[in-house]
Formats: sequence, C-alpha cells, structure tokens
Amino acid sequence: MTLRIANGTAWADVLDRAITTTPEAFAYGRLRNLISGQWTDTGTRAALTTPVDGTVLTSVGRIDAPTALAAVRSAAAEHATWAATPLAERKAMVVAALDALTEHRSLLALLLVWEIGKPWRLACADVDRALDGVRWYVDQIDRQVAGREPLTGPVSNIASWNYPMSVLVHAELVQLLAGNAVIAKTPTQGGAVCLTVAHALMRRAGLPATLLSGSGEELSEVLVRASEIGAVAFVGGRSNGGKVAAALLDTDKRHMIEQEGLNAWGIWDFSQWDLLAGHLKKGFEYAKQRCTAYPRFVVQRNLVDQFLEMYLPVVRSVRFGHPLAVESADDALPALDFGPLISAAKAEELRRKVDEAIRHGAVPLYRGKLDDGAFLPDQDTSAYVAPTVLLAPPGRSRLMHAEPFGPVDTITVVDTTDELLSAMNASNGALVASLACDDEELAAKLAVDLQAFKVGINKPRSRGDREEPFGGRGASWKGCFVGGDLLVEAVTVGEPDERLHGNFPDSSRYPQT
Repeated sequence: MTLRIANGTAWADVLDRAITTTPEAFAYGRLRNLISGQWTDTGTRAALTTPVDGTVLTSVGRIDAPTALAAVRSAAAEHATWAATPLAERKAMVVAALDALTEHRSLLALLLVWEIGKPWRLACADVDRALDGVRWYVDQIDRQVAGREPLTGPVSNIASWNYPMSVLVHAELVQLLAGNAVIAKTPTQGGAVCLTVAHALMRRAGLPATLLSGSGEELSEVLVRASEIGAVAFVGGRSNGGKVAAALLDTDKRHMIEQEGLNAWGIWDFSQWDLLAGHLKKGFEYAKQRCTAYPRFVVQRNLVDQFLEMYLPVVRSVRFGHPLAVESADDALPALDFGPLISAAKAEELRRKVDEAIRHGAVPLYRGKLDDGAFLPDQDTSAYVAPTVLLAPPGRSRLMHAEPFGPVDTITVVDTTDELLSAMNASNGALVASLACDDEELAAKLAVDLQAFKVGINKPRSRGDREEPFGGRGASWKGCFVGGDLLVEAVTVGEPDERLHGNFPDSSRYPQT
C-alpha cells in the first residue's frame, strides 16, 4: 500500500504554525537567538535537517564566543533582579508560561516529531511530562525554598537533543521558580525549533530566559567557565561530559553532569516471562535513544532458551518507520515504537559498530530489515536502523562497554551471580539497572553491588521526577543529584555547611542518596 503524510502535519504547515504563534522568534523563516531579552537575527547561518526524511527544515544563527559572553553578562544582570522578585510573583509568571505552553502542546509535539523523529505519542508525552512535572513543583516550591536563596548567577543548561521539553525546559522552569535566571544552548543535532517556540512563550510570560545556538566547542568555555555563571547543568555523552567536568575542575561552581552508561537487565532464576515481555516491548520506544534505555541483557545460561523464546517475538513485533506516514491523509498518526535515529551519520556509525562486533565474534541472533518499516514512496531512510540483536559481543567491541543509543541489543550469558554482576557493571557506572528474579530477597542482595543509581526488581526504572531523586553511579554522573527536592537544592543555597547530595570526590562530605 502507498503511504502519505497525515493532513496538517507537513513540515511547511508546521513551520507556518510556529511562525504564526511566535513571529518574534523568526526572521524570514529562520530561527533567532534570544539575547538580553530580545530575539536577534545574528550568527553564522547553519541548516537544520530532519532525520525523518532528510528535509532541510530551516536554519539557525550560530553565535560566537564573544556574543555568548555578552549574553551571559546580560543574563547575570537579569538574574539579580529575578532573584529579588517575590516568590509569589515568580510562581505566577511560571504558571502563565505553563498555560501558554499547554495551549500550544500539539505544535510543540509536532515540532519534536519533525526535528528529532519522535513518534507522535512519545512527542506528546515529552511535552506533557515537562508541563505536569513543573506544575508539581509550583505546588511544592514554597516548602522547597524555605530558608534557601537563589544562586549568585544564572544556571547554564547544556542538554542533549532527545528530550528538549521534559528534560531541558522542565529543568529551566524549576530553576526559574527557585529564583534563578536561565541560559540554554540549543542542541546541535535537533530540537532547536521546538525550544525556540517554547522560549518565546516563556519570555512573553516575563521569565528571564536566554536561548543561544552555536557549537559546543565554540561556546563551552563561556557557558561553563564564565564567572557570572552560578551553576552548570549538562546532559549528554561521556566524551562531552568529561570535557565539561574538566573545565570545572578549578572552579567551585555547582554542577549536575548527567552522562551515559550501559544500563542492563540481569536475568537470574526467573520464570515470569509474560511480565518481562511487556517491559521489553515498551523498552524499544524511541529506538532506545534515551539515557535510561536497557540495551544489555545478562542471562543465566540455563535460562537462555526460555529468554529467547520470549524475547525474539518481542523484537519482531516492534513497529518503526516514518512517524507521520498514514494510509489515508485523514487517518490518525501511526502508533509506532520508533522512527529514525537522530541523524544519518549516527545510523551509519551504529551499523559500523554492529558489523565490527560480528567480525570479532558476536553472534547475530536477529537483524531486522528496513523493508519491514512503514515509509513513504522513495523516502530517504538513511537515518533509520532496524532492530538488531547480538549474542556475546566480544570484549574489544565498542558495543560491549558503551550504550549503542539505538535499537541494538546485546546479550551476555553467565553461569554465576558474580559473573552476572560483573557483566552488568561493564560500563563503570550506570543510571539504571534491573534484575528479573523470582526470589526478590536474592535480587535485593544482588542489587547492592550494581553500579547503578536506581535498580528495579522485576520492573524497569526511569529518570523520574517530582518526589524521586535522580543521579548516577561511577562515570555516569558528576555533581549534584536532581529530581524532587534535590533539584531545587542543587540550584539554591542553604546553610553554609549544608551537605549536597551527589557524586563528589569527598563522599564523606557529599554522600550519595
């Protein structure tokens, strides 16, 4: 059958809606930067391309370091005024921003579909999680900031492209509630249009937000080390996160540096296969392009046959393709598990890693085909990767120790619980891990030795927010933990001798949660 784009979702229509909604943020269809409270058409033009079908969406002005430094200094001046603003007024302006963002929820979600390839359902969930989460903080903020003060300067936010709303905008709005001006850098690989519209609505509500576009290499020195910056919040890979951490070594800046880790499911003395199948199917959402995805399964040898009997049908049932392709233009948007990876370059890199692992001895248990996906006629599919499963990745394979950030799973077979723990801890720290085990008491004992911040027993764990703190173990995290009250504590100051919760070198002073 021939597929087509659903009515009202073509990029030209979506961009027109964005410009009509926030015309101040665009110049002849191009994105502007938000500097000193004004939308400015500055910087070197760079094209923004969608991974969905390779279409050039628009362009953005990438600013240089001197321009970024001027923006930081302006944000610092705004910060002083905002920090002195009564909490009731701050809350009212944040609520006004939330109301405006809620009004334009469908636009923000469609922008995410086009910019980063999220299926419609997951794009809506990204927006909703941001708005619902911040509304919880609005209700809690009086208690959370009691006896605390804002930082001495604005919070600099450098986040990855995969969750522009529920991670980046969510964090900014909580930081604003706590009395801090905010600066955000648009991710280089995607999400800039959605973030531009969101920040225009936030700025209309009176919030002191700054939004900059530029290369991380060019702007990092300013956005991390500038003396005016009060704290740095980073979400991304270990390579870039390590550079940010190194740049902070000789400073005393607050920092929250969330990095990748190889999250693993351990399967030991387990029989509840139908329960696990449901969790694993959901785990393929957004092609596992998230920091809490589970791409590694460590399986007890005498359970491998039962595990594969359950697992392989789950992999074969995964639906992927163009997130806006339908049979009839009037049809509802498809309920896909995932669309493209963030770019054709990332897709090719992942394919090379798979080939490398197989050459070095990994066993290909399942290799899906792009022909199984739902695509438009003659569509560019270079950013898509079909589900793939490899058994026993060799030690020298990059897939053995690092997360693939795509729909590629690896399975390791073990004979003892010591081997189970060693294989699950292969990446020197992770954000989450889970154990599938009928004996929950045994699972709880094993969980103590897992190098993951959150461990689920017979269930997955997620980033979470609201009441639940979040962080990482080992190389997956550096600095303050966040989530719940800890997110507010990370960007406010209490008693001089207070003990922050986080991954700090002096763990006796800064205990983990």
